[in-house]
Amino acid sequence: METRWSGGNKLLPLAAGIGAAVIGREAWRRARQADLQGQVALVTGGSRGLGLLLAREFARQGCRVAICARDEAELERAGQGLAETGAQVLAVRCDVADRADVERLVDEVTRQFGRVDILVNNAGIIEVGPLPTMTLADFEAAMGVMFWGVLYPTLAVLPRMRERRRGSIVNITSIGGKVSVPHLLPYGAAKFAAVGLSEGLGAELAGTGIRVTTVAPGLMRTGSYVNASFKGHHNAEFTWFALGASLPLVSMDAERAARQIVAATKRGDAEVILSLPAAVLARVHGLFPGLTADVLGLVNRVLPAAPSESGRRSERGVEIQAGMDSELLRVLTAWGHAAAQRFDEFPGARSTVAGGQDEQPAPAGEPSQETGAPTANGPSVAP
Repeated sequence: METRWSGGNKLLPLAAGIGAAVIGREAWRRARQADLQGQVALVTGGSRGLGLLLAREFARQGCRVAICARDEAELERAGQGLAETGAQVLAVRCDVADRADVERLVDEVTRQFGRVDILVNNAGIIEVGPLPTMTLADFEAAMGVMFWGVLYPTLAVLPRMRERRRGSIVNITSIGGKVSVPHLLPYGAAKFAAVGLSEGLGAELAGTGIRVTTVAPGLMRTGSYVNASFKGHHNAEFTWFALGASLPLVSMDAERAARQIVAATKRGDAEVILSLPAAVLARVHGLFPGLTADVLGLVNRVLPAAPSESGRRSERGVEIQAGMDSELLRVLTAWGHAAAQRFDEFPGARSTVAGGQDEQPAPAGEPSQETGAPTANGPSVAP
């Protein structure tokens, strides 16, 4: 008597159903995508790093782009580089922690381009070090840029978006706004506040035609660690942070991140968590918050301990890197160093990405040109 196994035949309809569901979901996602041609995108913190890449990607999608930053020289370079690619770009100097400055920014963009269709709240600062080295001013500065600097631009663009019943607000938060990491307490606190604001904003604006996307990236290879500030044992703090922001297995390619963020904006996704490690960490923390708290407590024990009061002195990554003599560290951070050169992170550097020209970047040890919070608007770059 011959026996036939029919399991394979039973699985075929299931496989076909799964395939049809996947195809249908992809078709639905594509149908939701908005055409960005001719829209106006305002990117805060757009003079270097991820902000510069986002401005470039929005321009590639046909947007007219406005960027802002505090450093006038960096802003001028970024604006000129974007203009050389054929983008219509407006560069305005602005401190997003200053509400009056932000209102002037939005008014100027509206005068130049008629409206703001897409607001990307990307500006951020980061200070690395143990809690005893942090001051109240460090927490206030972090909140100023990464919470108020999200709220002020949002409140400035919302009235006109409500009138048109359309618009997109994209808030670049962080996995640090979902899982608080040791030695990044001011940053994490501000990012948690930004995540709460963004998620609540999305709920309140549902059905109005205004879409809110909360982006929570993990570590990205933007090279921005050279512009981070470090306290405590400067060399040790710089080393662990630079490695995490450089190594391919734990950090994400910044250009790929920018493409995914723009694609999520087109679809109007409510949330995007970028990089597999960040997604896993967020899921594990959501299911087992006590476990992640215990693990992070162990991580804190292996991070550099707080030194004496002198550890409160803040030093920028570019200055620490210039004073370190470690061939191994240079090799291991080569990916991050290359990203810093490409994305205008080094002071005085010219981005090879935005401008399309291969100019020699400034050396790592060149001093910062950071001007702090300005009080006037900066240059415009004609289309």
